[in-house]
Amino acid sequence: MNTLARSTSNSVLIVDDERDIRELLVLTLGRMGLKSDTASSLHDARALLRHNQYALCLTDMRLADGSGIELVQEITQLYPHTPVAMITAFGNQEAAVGALKAGAFDFVSKPVDLTVLRGLVQHALKLGSQPRTANDTGRPSPAAGGMAARLLGQSPAMTDLRTTLAKVARSQAPVYIAGESGVGKELVARTIHDEGARASGPFVPVNCGAIPAELMESEFFGHKKGSFTGAHADKTGLFQAAEGGTLFLDEIAELPMPMQVKLLRAIQEKSVRPVGANAEVAVDVRILSATHKNLAALVDEGRFRHDLYYRINVIELRVPPLRERRQDLTLLADAILTRLATAQGRPQPVLHAGAIEALAHYSFPGNVRELENILERAFALADDDGIRAADLRLPDLHRPAHATPPAAISLDPSKIDPRESSTSALPSFIEEVERKTIELALAENRFNKTRTAAQLGITYRALRYKLKKLGID
Repeated sequence: MNTLARSTSNSVLIVDDERDIRELLVLTLGRMGLKSDTASSLHDARALLRHNQYALCLTDMRLADGSGIELVQEITQLYPHTPVAMITAFGNQEAAVGALKAGAFDFVSKPVDLTVLRGLVQHALKLGSQPRTANDTGRPSPAAGGMAARLLGQSPAMTDLRTTLAKVARSQAPVYIAGESGVGKELVARTIHDEGARASGPFVPVNCGAIPAELMESEFFGHKKGSFTGAHADKTGLFQAAEGGTLFLDEIAELPMPMQVKLLRAIQEKSVRPVGANAEVAVDVRILSATHKNLAALVDEGRFRHDLYYRINVIELRVPPLRERRQDLTLLADAILTRLATAQGRPQPVLHAGAIEALAHYSFPGNVRELENILERAFALADDDGIRAADLRLPDLHRPAHATPPAAISLDPSKIDPRESSTSALPSFIEEVERKTIELALAENRFNKTRTAAQLGITYRALRYKLKKLGID
């Protein structure tokens, strides 16, 4: 055991109470040009950490004098520049999840797959070589890498989100991004990717609700030529397309149960089997997922697998709705109008005080996406003197027809014929409400049916049915 003080960028600390494991890791890392110090206990590991700086620490879960989780927590707090990975028993997913939540950036299972280990080490070295701006605590600044420029806002909710993202980005743990439609979940996912060690790899977003159930396995895992009718050539799946990078599973709640089982196995085994293939293919991807639905409630209802939920929800991020950060409205509006003016080669219009006040009192059910649509429409319709409240055409200012009952229908019980209320008036009123709500949502989403269905909280198939039923073209 080398206890000489040194500060090098190619040294690894290995903590394991099994000599064979330590020797295997030292040999493997040596072939990668890395030096290793070894420790068989928490006591020895702490002593080495006090006198040396390491590019990576690999620690076993169970040690003679304590748990590796303790070491993970200590390194995360005291040596934030040293990534730490956990060595867990095969199949012990709970231990792996616990390590990731404690601050480990990744884990490897016993018996150690040397290919997986080499990939893990390479990611750790990338983490250590990334330029970072430190604040007083020595932790990464939330504004580092242009994060503040992408996730605009000075509200406490956005400040907290950026601070958490700075920590999450350096991990390899799966992240579940929760939030309403239109809050910017994909932007958060892209930021996590861009700020992490996988930034040089691909970022592959996929809307799980937009893939037909019968094509999901082929889309996710790929297929071999001739494996089914129409498979005229080999196809690379989404997992393989994201190799070395990040796979973002948007609207993951829309996955049918059979696909949830296959996705869980792919994430756990870090390998996929293309349709029609005889062997599995190893994949190295980080999984980020999101949905506007309450995933925990779907688990309780038996509509989403609990084991998949716990596997993707190692770290949960909640993106706040716009109504919870109204102080960011002016900043967001200015950025949106600047982008629109630049794209169209026009002067940026002034947002008059009345328009600002109207925006401040609007609830924004569609969140930032709705704000963008409102301002884009106002930008196109406004006069040269700028954007006024009337130009915004907010529902609160120009109330849609469904906001009040049609004139021919009274909701006063004393004025409704009970013989007609259940067969005529009420169904007609409900259909009118549905029609106006869907038409408004379609307009806000530029007639994108997938986004409209997500905003309304229904499936794409249900939206198509309602469009046909209500005669909406």
